[in-house]
Amino acid sequence: MISVILSTRDDELSLAHALAALVPAAADGMVREVIVVDNGSTDGTIAVADAAGCRIVSGAGEKGADLAKGAGLARSDWLLFLSPDVMLEPGWQREARDFIDRLAMAGGASRAAAFRLAHAGFGWRARASEVTAALRARLFAAPLPEQGLLVPASLYRAVGGHRAGARLAESDLGRRIGRGRLSFLRARAISRGAPA
Repeated sequence: MISVILSTRDDELSLAHALAALVPAAADGMVREVIVVDNGSTDGTIAVADAAGCRIVSGAGEKGADLAKGAGLARSDWLLFLSPDVMLEPGWQREARDFIDRLAMAGGASRAAAFRLAHAGFGWRARASEVTAALRARLFAAPLPEQGLLVPASLYRAVGGHRAGARLAESDLGRRIGRGRLSFLRARAISRGAPA
C-alpha cells in the first residue's frame, strides 16, 4: 500500500530507530517496501538498511534528485517520504490508513498529508520549534523534512515530484501540492535532531 523513501548519509543509529517505527505497519501490510537512497555512507547505514530488508540504491548527493530517484523505483500507489532522523509514533499507520480510506471513499486520491512535528528533546526551544513548524506548514503548505510527507504517487507525478536543486526539497514539493490539497495528521513525527 505504501512505499517509504528515505535519503541517507551516515545515519546508522537514526535509521535503525526510523525503521523500527515502521515494523508494525510492515507486519500488517500497510508498508509494502522501504527504499533507502544512500549518498555514500561510511558508517553502518547500509548494513542497517540491508538487515531490515530495505531496497538500497545509490544516490547522487542532491536530496531532491535522490528522493525523486527513490520515488521512481517505488511500486506502491502511495509514497511516504521520511527523514532518517524521524521516528513515527506508535499507531501512526492507523491514522494514515484512515486518511487513505477516506480519500478512496470520496472518489479520488488527490490529497497529501504531513505528520505533526515533535522534538525528542525537552525545553522551550523544542516546543517553540514545534509551534513554528506547525504554523509554517499550515500557512505556507511547506512541511519540514522532519514532518514526513504521505502522497499518492499519481499526485506526486502530476505536480512534478521532487526537483533537483530545490533548497528544501520537501517544502518545495509541499508548495506545489498546495495548501488546499495538504492535510495534517494528528500522529507525530518525532525528530531526534536538535530544534532549529
